[in-house]
Amino acid sequence: MIYFDKNRNTFYLEGKSFSYVFSVEEGYLHARHFGGRVGRDGLTWLNGAPAMAFSAMPPAGEGSTSLDVMPQEYASFGQGDYRTPSVLLEREDGQTASRFFYLSHEVGCTSDFGALPHARGGQTLKVTLKDVLSDVELDLFYTVWEDCDVLTRHAVIRNTGSEPVTICRAYSFCLDLPADRYETLCLHGHHCGERSPERTPLSHGTFRIESARGASSHQMNPFLALLRAGCGEETGECYGVELVYSGSFVLSAERSQTEGVRVQGGINALNFCWSLAAGEDFVTPEAALCYSKEGLGGLSRSLADFLRLHVISPKWAFAPRPVVLNSWEAVYFDFDEAKLLSLIDGAARTGADTFVLDDGWFGCRGDDTTSLGDWRVNLSKLKGGIAPLAARCRKHNMKFGLWFEPEMVSEKSELYRAHPDWAIGAPPRCACRNQYVLDFSRPEVVEYVYGQLAEILKTGDVAYVKWDMNRHLTEFWSKGLPAGRQGELAHRHILGVYTLARRLTEDFPEVLFEGCSGGGGRFDAGMLYYFPQIWTSDNTDAYARAKIQYGTSFAYPMSAMSCHISASPNHQTGRSTPFSSRAHIASLGATGFELNPAALSEEELEMAREHVRTYREMQPLVLQGDLYRLASPFEGDFAVLLLSKDKREGYLVGMCGLVEAGAYDRRLRLAGLREDFVYEIPALGIVARGDTLLHAGVLLPRLPDFGTFAWRIHGK
Repeated sequence: MIYFDKNRNTFYLEGKSFSYVFSVEEGYLHARHFGGRVGRDGLTWLNGAPAMAFSAMPPAGEGSTSLDVMPQEYASFGQGDYRTPSVLLEREDGQTASRFFYLSHEVGCTSDFGALPHARGGQTLKVTLKDVLSDVELDLFYTVWEDCDVLTRHAVIRNTGSEPVTICRAYSFCLDLPADRYETLCLHGHHCGERSPERTPLSHGTFRIESARGASSHQMNPFLALLRAGCGEETGECYGVELVYSGSFVLSAERSQTEGVRVQGGINALNFCWSLAAGEDFVTPEAALCYSKEGLGGLSRSLADFLRLHVISPKWAFAPRPVVLNSWEAVYFDFDEAKLLSLIDGAARTGADTFVLDDGWFGCRGDDTTSLGDWRVNLSKLKGGIAPLAARCRKHNMKFGLWFEPEMVSEKSELYRAHPDWAIGAPPRCACRNQYVLDFSRPEVVEYVYGQLAEILKTGDVAYVKWDMNRHLTEFWSKGLPAGRQGELAHRHILGVYTLARRLTEDFPEVLFEGCSGGGGRFDAGMLYYFPQIWTSDNTDAYARAKIQYGTSFAYPMSAMSCHISASPNHQTGRSTPFSSRAHIASLGATGFELNPAALSEEELEMAREHVRTYREMQPLVLQGDLYRLASPFEGDFAVLLLSKDKREGYLVGMCGLVEAGAYDRRLRLAGLREDFVYEIPALGIVARGDTLLHAGVLLPRLPDFGTFAWRIHGK
């Protein structure tokens, strides 16, 4: 998997079907190849372009190649490479130039990530570089696995001197790709419209996506794909990178004067600086790099496998998920004990196995203006506390869950009155949903919140936690940090979030934690390390969710998406859709209900029960299967196929968009099937070879607006 050719000073990192090759050239790390498997032939003939006009050369005796044209593994600053550097350090005298030379390497090592989430297992290479201009060393870590096509990278910056150093930028990776006509694909959006795929040609200059919100955000996901010329859904070459990080981030692709492309990213350098004292080190978040020769579909399937096998907790990654009925859209804040007991009885009639009480159960909470941070049961609403609710769930062989928003505090709360300085920023603070963000860069704040939540979880009544986060950071100032270290706040804050998540998930391993941030505002690999599923969006409309879940599938597995059937007309869009459509779209993830069962007809209740029965039968495909995107809802109809690894079982779901007159006899070509298998589609009465279904396809049914179909496929 990892091989070092000492005669050629070349490293070969080999995954399931890719090679990643770089060598030591005149002390620098020279990138050679990232792509399909290659032999261990050195690739010395790929030395690239000669120095361009106005390209500076290294000082005498320190190399004969300009860094401005060399493909590098991690780019320094101020030594002739005019492209964006990966690291920017400022010394006590104000100098920022750095020149990192190879010092040593170690295969089979481990890295201390501190509080950062990271992929598990694999074989790791550490390459240590030394800055010849300062007392700073840099460890570059690379990890590969035999069972997936992902390589992870991160860096550790170490101050080996006696004077402090300020880190102004510390990216997780640098990937210099050869010239080609690349396109970028990113996942942009907004609250209730997350992760819409956008594909654009990569022009000269720098393409950059980022969040400076203190969270990965609804607006831009920490995922970026680079597509080589001719790349499609199932054919062609592409690269993808996603960060195992949930804070402010940046990912960029820079096309240089030599037409090569530098892809890099990590912590957003905006409003970031870190003081590194003598003997200290700084660990960057991990980045997952993926290569696919089977188009965007192959990229998505590889990333899904990687996340399920090596990031999501092994306890939950492939375990059947609870079928939840959540109280929010059923009653909002308007409930008491009697109403909730009735709601639990109704939940049992749908076939759900878990009832989750959402916002409004704590402090004096009757609306969104008060009580965040006061995690004690509101006894004026729930006179018996949560015990009677959990008991009623047990009576129905159901589990009980609670909603928390651990990172937030209301101005109208006992916690804020006692500790106003525990909120990030100084008054007057920006208002957002009548709440402030607790300063998790301060260990005492994390400890206090842990104590409150742990006290409730110790009762044993709670088997499911929905962890929400409903506003982003604004003032970026902490009373707990000195003036010269305020640039550390955002990163220290997210480290505090991770610390709390780690402690709670480790201390209460039987509780399933679901992530949420106003829906999908923090849907990233960092949160998936702690939470095996995330509430995909606050928009529960079936047609909108088809788009949101389709876009999310480019970077994340279906099993990570929490998808519920909601009421019609929908509360967010006002759109009316058939119950079957809402059920079919909600079956493409961890399913459940976001409605009041009392409002359902007997026919709809039976449809709900049938949805749960069917889902439990096909759930292994959601948890373990491969996804093939067949039709994009951004271009008209929607269709996806979940296929078992052995290609014997499939589940195909589609939705009609807006019906157009005369739009008949539309074909849908399947993907992923084995050509020599014979497949049966019982709903259509079709028995055909795989190659026939792949190349000739089937006819789409004629459906009304937002109508859906769901077909099981069996092969042998």
